[in-house]
Amino acid sequence: MDWITHEEDVWFDFRGSDPKQLKPNRYYKGTVDGFADFGVFVDLSPGVTGLLHRSELDRRLESLDWDPGDTVFVQVKNVRENGDVDLGWSKRQRESEFRGARIHDPEGEHDGEPIESEETEREKPVRTTPKPREEGGDRTTRDGREAAETEAETEAEPETETEPETETEPEPTEPRAEPAARELERVTVDSLSDRVGDVVRVEGEVVGVRQTSGPTVFELSDETGVVDCAAFVEAGVRAYPEVEVGHVVRLDGEVELRRDELQIETEELTRLTGEDAAAVEERLADAMTAEARPDEIDPLAGHEAVDAVSDRLRDAAEAIRRAVLESRPVVVRHAATADGYVAGAAIERAVLPLVREEYATSDAEYHYFDRRPLDSTVYDMDAATNDVTNMLQGRDRFDEKLPLVVLVGIGSTVESSDGLGLLGVYGARRIVVDAAAADEAVDGETEVLVNPELAGVDADDLSTGALSANLAAAVNDDVRDDLTHLPAVSYWEATPRAYVDLAADAGYDADRVRELREAVALEAYYQSYEDKRELITDLLFDESEAGARGESETPAPTGRLAGHVSEQFRIKLEDEIETAQANLERRDENGVGVAVLDTDAYTHRFDFPPTGLLVDELHRRNREGDFVTVGLGTDELWLRSTFPMDVRDVAAAAAERVPEADVDTASVREGKLEFLSGMREATTEAVIDATVEQA
Repeated sequence: MDWITHEEDVWFDFRGSDPKQLKPNRYYKGTVDGFADFGVFVDLSPGVTGLLHRSELDRRLESLDWDPGDTVFVQVKNVRENGDVDLGWSKRQRESEFRGARIHDPEGEHDGEPIESEETEREKPVRTTPKPREEGGDRTTRDGREAAETEAETEAEPETETEPETETEPEPTEPRAEPAARELERVTVDSLSDRVGDVVRVEGEVVGVRQTSGPTVFELSDETGVVDCAAFVEAGVRAYPEVEVGHVVRLDGEVELRRDELQIETEELTRLTGEDAAAVEERLADAMTAEARPDEIDPLAGHEAVDAVSDRLRDAAEAIRRAVLESRPVVVRHAATADGYVAGAAIERAVLPLVREEYATSDAEYHYFDRRPLDSTVYDMDAATNDVTNMLQGRDRFDEKLPLVVLVGIGSTVESSDGLGLLGVYGARRIVVDAAAADEAVDGETEVLVNPELAGVDADDLSTGALSANLAAAVNDDVRDDLTHLPAVSYWEATPRAYVDLAADAGYDADRVRELREAVALEAYYQSYEDKRELITDLLFDESEAGARGESETPAPTGRLAGHVSEQFRIKLEDEIETAQANLERRDENGVGVAVLDTDAYTHRFDFPPTGLLVDELHRRNREGDFVTVGLGTDELWLRSTFPMDVRDVAAAAAERVPEADVDTASVREGKLEFLSGMREATTEAVIDATVEQA
């Protein structure tokens, strides 16, 4: 048939219920279900949803003029083994741009039939039409509604003529009582799996509202979990417009399974006020505190610096767990380094199972958790503006709560105050976790600041990755065994013996730990703004998962992947090191060895390794006694020393020597200064002199 020959020029209306019934390369008509930072979810049928990744778009995701409920055309690129559907962009977004339309009915007799009308009736996502509650009226139950509809139908029947009846005196009868409306007992969300098909009552807070092409979907959270509740008036029309996110409600409806996920088909939704609302809010608050706060902090290994911040770790763990329970998105920002990725991945490993447990929808982990690497250790206005834009779009378009932003290895110094302040203006919650430098002033800009130095403890032997792995164990003790090797991976040198032994006990010897560190460092460089969730998971965790499944005798994907990427790391790094060593300017300044590398002239500026990592490696290979390594760029300078050095004092002293150079601290944590490029040579000498004076 001609339509089969030109199948890619025809759009299809999918009538199936299983993703594996879809045909790759075909174009399908769908409905926008929702958005995430990485793309758009599109419903192809009431039981099948696919992801149109932003990399498939022909424009920026932010400029896509689609809203939830819009009809769109997409191409099915691939259906994975787990049922996930990868969608592709269609430049044709009108029916008239296709050669025709066909029904795709995999299990029916209409498969392949042409579609003659745009108004083809499709299965509605829900059946129930909610009835507005009248002021002072009785609660409408499912039975009561059906009776009312039957009565209405009876009244609508046309009258027929009948023989007149003989008038008789009616016999006296006892007055018949009206049947009482059925009163439901409240049940909890965690009990719904045993109540499919039952009409139930739940009470809680509305934590999300989204309008689809069919029903309005309310996300309702009680003390035990979150469930989607679909309310249908007519296609695309907002049900219960008076109910918004944050309102406390009582909801009656029938429990159903849709797409293998629990959902309540709403029959009645009432906003609670006064004492009724207060009782629910108190119940939710008590349950949340009991569930969110860890009983105690049990460190992964003995470490004085971790012990010193145990109370702060407990506060941070409670804030993260509470955000999940409140349906508040968690956004983790971390540096695009090996240490930063390990730290961010540890928290991700702990939070994702909690999100999956709390929410019935399969895509919840993408809506309620996001890890965003940052190519800096300063949380500046650029990063903060990006985050604020995303969170305001989520609030205005999808009724999302403002997120909890967790800054890991970044944001702990005053250079980040403006960015943190911008988040604060909009009421976003902020947590900072950093094992390195931190300023007291930042503490006032955050909900929790976890830093051992502020607790009065020397934290030179603690990495942010190790600190965050301990935080992750406090957030979710069930993943503790997955985290035990991460602290060792986060150190480039001088790894504490406790963490070396911890990794070895988990099956990670020194070579395996090195391979993981190098592999993560290389992947962290490429597209540093991407989270690379699946790739980092494959690198850091797949081997432990294989062992847990009893498959340790089979070479794990992690071993092959990490070894391959690690080899590329060493090749690229050694090439750069060889060139850099040959062009180091070496000298002695008052007994202090100094090595200066012109990074503009003797490195590939837009290839691996990044300047900070290269300077670190040069410093490790050349240091002896009192030694300073300088990486000199066009208008920025990296400093490393074998003795304690205050970068801000160096910047201040250099600025005093060459005031016209506008020398300033760019990042305390990275040992990075900035200056005017026209004063490059004078600034370099001033910085070296100021650094040597601190030896």
